[in-house]
Amino acid sequence: MDTIKYVERGDKEQDLPDNPERFNNQPCVLGCEGFTAGRHFWEVNVGSEEWWAVGVARKSVERKCSFSLRPERGIWAVGKWNGEYKACTSYSSPLSLSEEPRKIRVTLDYEEGYVSLSDADSGAELHTFSGASFFGETLLPFFCLWGYATHLRISC
Repeated sequence: MDTIKYVERGDKEQDLPDNPERFNNQPCVLGCEGFTAGRHFWEVNVGSEEWWAVGVARKSVERKCSFSLRPERGIWAVGKWNGEYKACTSYSSPLSLSEEPRKIRVTLDYEEGYVSLSDADSGAELHTFSGASFFGETLLPFFCLWGYATHLRISC
């Protein structure tokens, strides 16, 4: 049986204590289970949400200042914002899609050095980051929710 988890951004700010693991300039979160070897996948139901990004991040990713979502910063992700689907690269490359994905499959192959993001329903590739060297560091599922009342459902 699948394990199902949710991540949601509410419409009210909370006054939370500073924590070294908490992002304070971006509405992002990391998954709990980390990976240092092997092949792993999970699916994220993005539905019709408009402002999000999902993928993989290094455990050491910067959390306390503004940062860019791109591999050079330890984040391999795709997302949707400003009405457009994009790969989170140095130039936020627009994705050419034949249909809008409702569920994103994130596949991480640690030893082969790639993160592939695809439409979980059709199997169509959205973007693959290859040739990555993870340097033995722990990688975690990554989720960013820019829109208020945005919610994503994760199956693993």
